[in-house]
Amino acid sequence: MADPVAEPDSPPTGYRLLLPEDWVQIPLRPGEAEEAVRSLVTSAFARVPADVPRDKLTALRLELERRLRAAVAEARRAKALEMYLPVKLAGEVNLGASFTVSNARLTARSGPDGDLGRVSDPAEIAVQLLSGNGAASTSEMDLSSGEVDGALAVRRERVVPAAPERGVELASRRVEYLVAVPGDPSQWLVAAFSTIGAGNPRDDLADATVEWFDALMTTFRWSWT
Repeated sequence: MADPVAEPDSPPTGYRLLLPEDWVQIPLRPGEAEEAVRSLVTSAFARVPADVPRDKLTALRLELERRLRAAVAEARRAKALEMYLPVKLAGEVNLGASFTVSNARLTARSGPDGDLGRVSDPAEIAVQLLSGNGAASTSEMDLSSGEVDGALAVRRERVVPAAPERGVELASRRVEYLVAVPGDPSQWLVAAFSTIGAGNPRDDLADATVEWFDALMTTFRWSWT
């Protein structure tokens, strides 16, 4: 872990997580995501028994690829850099939970002396960064603050209702970590986790996966290369 007292001379060039083997990363840059989806689908069907009817297999494969492409498109609309998905040991892709990593930038504000100041209150940071997606009130959030790898971090948890008109049939539990980027006061990294649990965002499965994501974020480390 970097020395929390020393200010880095330059922002980090990346990050790393201790990702379990049954989770995969899909980079969202053009071309890379499509190749990753193809590779994931091929891997998922590599161990399908030979006696499975080909027409059924083809339909399942097309449906999986459709769902993965839809997840990629949604992550890109959110301007995410990477998307992470769980893959069951049996080779089936489970889209009941996922998380993305993206960047956010604070708008500079002028202080009383005219100089650009830093926003230091975690609640104010969260409101400024998150108000653009319809959550302008902290009363609607389960909001807390702390540190991730020595950097100021804000954690928000909420339940997002279903929206059938947008193709979202189930409510989801969302957890977001907003982490200040060392060496760049205006830039923040956002790790956004989503789960539908077993169909109820407040059920035991949702609770367990949220706890898993919180544990995963304790392994987050900045990297300079």
